[in-house]
Amino acid sequence: MTEIDIDRDVFVRIRTDLLVVGDSIMTDRHHASNGNYEDNDPQNQIGGIIPAFSLSGWLRHGMEKVVQERDGTACHPGEANANFRKDGVYNRDLDAGYHEKGVCLEDDDDDGCVILDLFGGFGNRPGKFMRRPIQFSPVRSSVDYTRGQAEGHYRRINRNVVSRNEEDNREPLRNAELDAVGNLDGCWHLSFRETKPEFVALLAEAIDFLDEHQTDFMHQLGGARNFGGGIVDCDLVNPLYNETELRRVFDRGKGNTNKMDDKDEKWETEYLPEFQAALAERVEEV
Repeated sequence: MTEIDIDRDVFVRIRTDLLVVGDSIMTDRHHASNGNYEDNDPQNQIGGIIPAFSLSGWLRHGMEKVVQERDGTACHPGEANANFRKDGVYNRDLDAGYHEKGVCLEDDDDDGCVILDLFGGFGNRPGKFMRRPIQFSPVRSSVDYTRGQAEGHYRRINRNVVSRNEEDNREPLRNAELDAVGNLDGCWHLSFRETKPEFVALLAEAIDFLDEHQTDFMHQLGGARNFGGGIVDCDLVNPLYNETELRRVFDRGKGNTNKMDDKDEKWETEYLPEFQAALAERVEEV
């Protein structure tokens, strides 16, 4: 099986009741329906974009855990000489399943470990993995899943932090506003600059890991995980599906076709085991 058997573009289905990301959400306020431009008006039709930064960190964390569970170490995302806020944090990371960034490179032509190869490093070493933002819209008919878009409803959440002293009678101390997307259902468009079997296997296993550990604090998505945001159902859409079949995945009135079932079986019994073998070999090399 050659690398051209899998397309460079893959899609991850993401479903969550509430998502609050640390790098905020960009919105299209001018598309608000019926003149309702207030972000907390339930009748508005505000769409927007979820940046890829939090999504990328969430996925990388899952990929690192997959490598570590295979008795490998992952390339540390930070430089060894960085000014970390807490003393000893870098060394604790190294003890917890990471190696110093770049030590997996034997020479300039070497690809390094699979994490460095995918995500790249500073300077002239770009990663082989492109992570796009997710564009969302509350209007399902406006969502193009083949472009990595999603149905989602933007809301501005207001949180009052109140005094806990009885004599203050719950007087508000401050107000915090958060950008959130509720009832998100769509897909995340990812692209490989170069397709390698171990890349696809690592992506598939990381998505499975994140889905299985979605209620673990460390594997939730976004910047407000401590109040229920970021618990995500996720699965890799079969890379063998064509565009029509991809759209059918998100059509709530239709199920799989016989051809889609055949592709599911082919993916599970032929493609994925071979890719996983390549990943195991790659991890053992480091």
